[in-house]
Amino acid sequence: MEHPLHIASLLVHCRPELLTAIKANLRLLPGLELHQENANGKLVVVLEAEHESRILSAIDHIQHLPGVLTAALIYHEELLEGDA
Repeated sequence: MEHPLHIASLLVHCRPELLTAIKANLRLLPGLELHQENANGKLVVVLEAEHESRILSAIDHIQHLPGVLTAALIYHEELLEGDA
């Protein structure tokens, strides 16, 4: 049986003065990678998980972090083992 892998990218916009603390909180989430950031408080985040529900849960968690203004889903794909 093939195991799916869900990959999602987000654009997270946060208060610039809280960027360091927010990045520290984001690094605690399993399957999360930080890829880009700018001084205006924008971050590009990639999430990987075996279940879509974990992606949705992570997005919800990110949206509720203190200092996060928005967390927008930009891309989502489900890959099956062997597709990559």
